[in-house]
Amino acid sequence: MERKKPEKAYQNLQFLNSPYARELRILSEYLEPKSRLRKNKVQDTVVFFGSARIKSKEDARKNLDELRASGKRDNEALRIAERDLKNARYYEDALELARRLTSWAKERYTPHSRFIVTTGGGPGIMEAANRGAKLAGGKTTGFNISLPFEQEPNPYIDENLNFDFHYFFMRKLWLVFMAKAFVIFPGGFGTLDEFMEVLTLVQTGKIKKELKIILYDRQFWEEVINIPRMAELGTISEKDLKLFTWCDSVDQMENELIPHLKKVEKKSRLLR
Repeated sequence: MERKKPEKAYQNLQFLNSPYARELRILSEYLEPKSRLRKNKVQDTVVFFGSARIKSKEDARKNLDELRASGKRDNEALRIAERDLKNARYYEDALELARRLTSWAKERYTPHSRFIVTTGGGPGIMEAANRGAKLAGGKTTGFNISLPFEQEPNPYIDENLNFDFHYFFMRKLWLVFMAKAFVIFPGGFGTLDEFMEVLTLVQTGKIKKELKIILYDRQFWEEVINIPRMAELGTISEKDLKLFTWCDSVDQMENELIPHLKKVEKKSRLLR
């Protein structure tokens, strides 16, 4: 009787999805993105963080108009719809900043290979930034994560630069590893987590490259987390307040980012 040929370990899906192969899965979430980014000639990135729940002005307006037209007296639904329309300015500002940065980078690098607008790949602010880059005709990357809610890839990510991670820490590695700047829009727990991790890595010297970190809408952030108060209370140093920059308009952010990216570009040329 002829015996069935045994399956090679690297073709055994049952094994690869088992606890015994966790190290291989972790390694694959490092090596596969690395190979794809290199193949697509992505040298570095500008990363946008922010809420997945922020709607575009068009969608927020449509939702509010439909609620009003329905004649239903659902005050809570109306309150939420009005809040969504007010918050839609963040979506529009993320889109515009990403469009400007991508247009600028495309003019300097043909084909477009540097300062690629990059997000966590989902909806909200992430979608806005990927959309803005796409409107400018440049490359744009999304590092998605499998979650039980909210986190489906938005339609504006380049097909070859659309990643889906299982492990949060590997996703964060790629969000940080290639970044030359971070723009943090208003967001929830995930945005706070990402901002604080980047800030801690810079503060402790684990990130040695020069980064520009922008917090957008000072009023929002000082209401949510009063960082200057932490310095007053002595839980951080006064000099830690210089690790990031406050901005309150797209023009301000552009004026902070472009000189920084030019400086990064000049340094990289000198190192060649």
